[in-house]
Amino acid sequence: MRAIVIGSTKHLLFACFYAALGIGVAILITAVWLLNDRPNLSLWHTTHLTSEYHQQSGLADFSQYLKLEDKLFAEVERKIYRQYQPRLSSPLNRYERHSMSDPALWQQNWNRSFEWPNTDAEFGLLLLHGMSDSPYAISHIAEHYQHQAHIVGLRLPGHGTIPSGLTNITWPDLAGAVALATEHLSQTLAGKPVYVVGFSTGAALALNHELENISLHKPPAFAGMIFLSPAVGLAPIAAGAYWQAKLGGLLGQDKLYWNSIQTEYDPFKYLSFAVNAGDVVYQLTQRNQTLMTQLSPEQMRLIPPMLTFQSVVDNTVSSLAVVKQLYQLLPESQGHELVLFDVNRVRSHNYLLIQDPLAEFAPFWLTNPLPYRLSLIENSPHNEPYVRVRELSHKLPVEEVVELGLTWPAEVYSLSHVALPFPIEDPLYGPLANENKDIIQIGRGIYQGERGIYSVTAADMLRQKWNPFYPYMMSRIDAFTAQ
Repeated sequence: MRAIVIGSTKHLLFACFYAALGIGVAILITAVWLLNDRPNLSLWHTTHLTSEYHQQSGLADFSQYLKLEDKLFAEVERKIYRQYQPRLSSPLNRYERHSMSDPALWQQNWNRSFEWPNTDAEFGLLLLHGMSDSPYAISHIAEHYQHQAHIVGLRLPGHGTIPSGLTNITWPDLAGAVALATEHLSQTLAGKPVYVVGFSTGAALALNHELENISLHKPPAFAGMIFLSPAVGLAPIAAGAYWQAKLGGLLGQDKLYWNSIQTEYDPFKYLSFAVNAGDVVYQLTQRNQTLMTQLSPEQMRLIPPMLTFQSVVDNTVSSLAVVKQLYQLLPESQGHELVLFDVNRVRSHNYLLIQDPLAEFAPFWLTNPLPYRLSLIENSPHNEPYVRVRELSHKLPVEEVVELGLTWPAEVYSLSHVALPFPIEDPLYGPLANENKDIIQIGRGIYQGERGIYSVTAADMLRQKWNPFYPYMMSRIDAFTAQ
């Protein structure tokens, strides 16, 4: 999922416009700015795909969803790959066959939904990626459990094809696809437990599925929910996305349908980000918050156990909202767990902090007792850069501290929203050299020089893309699913 919170000087100016001039005038000024500041749209920004799933598609089951997906990718082949004729061939364009970014170079096309049957499965596992992502984002978790679970990795509507797919989806479209996949797994597993792993928007969709069920007095579908960087709350500026898109329609300016227009060099993630995509996530989180406030205490106890992993700094979603708008509202002793990754507090980094990102969390942790198990991954005070886990729980009379034997990589000062699902060995986002020289390795693409001459921003190059604490995360997920 692309960042939709304020993270640059330009975004800060946008926020000032919204506050001082009112949303309508501010968006008009922003529109003029953007029209002069944006590159031209490409074929994959303007092409409309007719075979995408929408809630009103009227599909009966998940098998029909997969058949429609076959038609969708045939349409992409016909309208994009066969039509695109570049003036100058690019080695880093996912929409050029045989480029280093071509998804077809991979053994499995992770842009598509997949199902890995397992007749001896202990449980079912539904994997949901984030906004602008693809099933690749949860591929490592799938591989970890392929011998233990019957797995469905869902490609959410609008994803895995071309960025314009995100210009006309709605959150009920996404929720409808999740419902089809969930029902398929539940029927296939015939009484065995089904777990869901949701990354970012995928987490919000999993939570929504259960909140909607509980509000309608239906039983929950999942035995447990595992969330990575969940979209619980966004910055208020996200509410203006709807009006920016409306203005684009009124002015006949397609560029206003986009928050960013970038080179599409990632084979499994859109780099361009549609305004509508931000609005979809915002509307989904608002729906979840409404449902949470409407549930009775008895209904809140029906929410399946949750295990969440979240960096205390996150430029895409609100880390504080995970605590304030979700975990603090949960009833006590229901098996909910929250793992927070602190920033790297080695002395050379600590002196550079603008403000302590943990400070805003402290008032909630003073609550006694916490209604959930809280695990804080932090630096060992006397053994930099090693980390430890500090446990706080209503079940523990005192804090419990365990050394993990894991370290912060040199020069890495924090995790990021996008880093959590990927281990160091990831061939696309990891830092290790890959033997396959024919495919792009984004994790090693860091270049030094003057700013402003590359289409890939320095901020994107330097954003942490893999999780040095991935082994600990998987050990916690193993323990959670074994309960």
